[in-house]
Amino acid sequence: MWGIGRIKAAFKHCAAAIGRLPAAFWFGVCALLVCALAYITGAAFAVVAALALMGGVGLAAGLRRLRPAGISATDGPPAGTARLEELADRMWEMQESEQRFYGLLEALGDLVVHRDRDGRILYANRVFAELVECEPRELVGKTLTQFGVDIGVVPDSAFSEGESLSSTDVAIHARGGLRWFSWTELSRRDHDSGTVSHWAIARDITARKRAETALVNARERAEQASLAKSRFLATVSHEIRTPMNGIMGMATLLADTRLSAEQRTYVSAVSTSASALLALIEDLLDYSKIEAGRLALEPQQVSIRELVESIVELMASRAFGKDIGLGCHIAPDVPETITADPGRLRQILLNLLGNAVKFTEEGGVLVTVTTAAVGGKPALAIRVDDTGPGLDEAAVARIFNEFEQADGSSTRRHGGAGLGLAITSRLVEAMEGSIAVDSAPGEGAAFTVCLPVGETTPAEHALALKGWTVAIITPHAVEGEALAMTVRAHGGKAEIFDGETSAVALLRRRNTGFDAVIIDAALEDEKAGLLSRLRRKGLRMKLALTLIAPTDRGRLASFRANGYGVFLARPARGRTLLRLLLNEGPRTDDSQAVEVRPARRSGPARAADTALRVLIAEDNEINAMLARVALTRAGHRVTLVTTGRAAVDALARPARDHDIVLMDLHMPVMDGLDAIANIRRYEEETGLAPIPILVLSADGQEKTRHGVLAHGANGFVTKPLDPDRLLAALETHAVV
Repeated sequence: MWGIGRIKAAFKHCAAAIGRLPAAFWFGVCALLVCALAYITGAAFAVVAALALMGGVGLAAGLRRLRPAGISATDGPPAGTARLEELADRMWEMQESEQRFYGLLEALGDLVVHRDRDGRILYANRVFAELVECEPRELVGKTLTQFGVDIGVVPDSAFSEGESLSSTDVAIHARGGLRWFSWTELSRRDHDSGTVSHWAIARDITARKRAETALVNARERAEQASLAKSRFLATVSHEIRTPMNGIMGMATLLADTRLSAEQRTYVSAVSTSASALLALIEDLLDYSKIEAGRLALEPQQVSIRELVESIVELMASRAFGKDIGLGCHIAPDVPETITADPGRLRQILLNLLGNAVKFTEEGGVLVTVTTAAVGGKPALAIRVDDTGPGLDEAAVARIFNEFEQADGSSTRRHGGAGLGLAITSRLVEAMEGSIAVDSAPGEGAAFTVCLPVGETTPAEHALALKGWTVAIITPHAVEGEALAMTVRAHGGKAEIFDGETSAVALLRRRNTGFDAVIIDAALEDEKAGLLSRLRRKGLRMKLALTLIAPTDRGRLASFRANGYGVFLARPARGRTLLRLLLNEGPRTDDSQAVEVRPARRSGPARAADTALRVLIAEDNEINAMLARVALTRAGHRVTLVTTGRAAVDALARPARDHDIVLMDLHMPVMDGLDAIANIRRYEEETGLAPIPILVLSADGQEKTRHGVLAHGANGFVTKPLDPDRLLAALETHAVV
């Protein structure tokens, strides 16, 4: 197919050939025409003959002059005519080729524009003409800018044959609105004339642009929603932390007073429950951090025994309220301490144990902690078994997804958002561990978490119960198994009896007897206890213990009357059981259901000359009282204000009466950040030394910490307030 350049060359060749014809040729043509006219009009024959002769001579002379064009005199009339016909055919072929070429450009569907080096349009297809609402012939000689199309200016020196000059997206205002085109410019240099022209082809990408815009808008909306969610969670967290600060703080102050052992247990339970609720609040923030990829671990040395047993005790009230057993066994070879994030590990255990208790209606829940190896490195295996309804394969496949539950129907018995296991899985992954579930419908479930332990402190393991035989009588098989595992792990033998119905089997051992018998308090009645009956029937035992729940404390006198001298609180701690068994004798004091901390003292009161003058800006009465009491007990002098404006008024004067400031962030009239800014501005204007300011806030996010420090604060104290941490912060920042 011929190009436009070749078609133009053919036309030029034909024009040159016609131009080379001599005047005699044209004279002959004219004579023949006159002859034909004379003949038609009836002229004389002589005249017609003369004119015909003159025309023939002229044509012959003209054809002889065509020899340089390639027609020889010897060719004769037939050969010259053939060459002329061939030339005409080739011209028609070029015309058809050009028509097909432009036909294709019209049918292409994309915009096609041909421009000269000055940008004037030489050709534009009908697609472009319809877009700018003009006829194609009206476009010739005009520029693209006249139609609102701006593709930029490219210098002529950049053009070369076949070079792609640019490819960009161009917006064109059309009748139907703004339309986008992917515009590609090509250069073309003519070989004969050397002139440069531009060919452009543009494809409509309006739909793609709209989709991209929709995606950008959707992403921006998602980011705004994420920020709104984070702000909401931070606000809710602050609002919940404020009363939690009062609960935990008052419990701490109450623990510093004179309390009986039972009262101290209750106070400890309040503190533990409040701490658990605070941990659940942290779950909301953690989920937000996990989604945003901002979850940070804080590994440190932690006692795994204390952590696991305290969480099991925390969940005991829920388990006992459902009349199910709850047991815990920690293998003797488990290290005393491991390197891990205690807060995250606590969350994992709370979620797994909470789910197990929640879905178990009969039987019980058993927590076992053993050592393991992952990739040749030491690890910790925490397994939570329950006797709940179990999970089918479909539920197991999706149980760790967000907002998923084993039973998602509207008739499900158990509520919840379905976030606990999802958060647990993310936390385990962040700690470079693994989590798995083994379950089947009707057979309960077993969740196993393997975590690398980092640096450890090995535990002392001795077979202290070697040679011992222990009988465990309880209706809660799970708790009985946990006690038996502890006895066996320390070298002893243990047999489990499921209740009074097994007394007959137990009495068969009356001749050999037992070193210790552990009886669940649920099997004892007020008048005739199981222990008394077993002894009367001759069962020998060196030591008798009873398992008591927190609700059994009022029955301790009757238990003593029935022959018990040692009480073991449910759920039993392994080391507590070991200590009581090795004691080998009745105890005169009560074993507490919950291990409690000794009374906390905030340290000795400071001397009057070293006491700090502390200004507390806090609008919450309970939080203010907590801080005031903690500081007053430590010997400091405290002044209390309830607004940021009052704090500024107290400090924006040359004669200051305070050494350090505790500033709440959220207060009426003026908040903490504005108050700090005003105080620092006054100090700069007057040259007064900056007073140390510690910010009190329930929002413990790093963003908040950095923000208050950037506003001029010296430190940050997170609520709920811990008296010891508060006093330590004061000692660190105060200047006396």
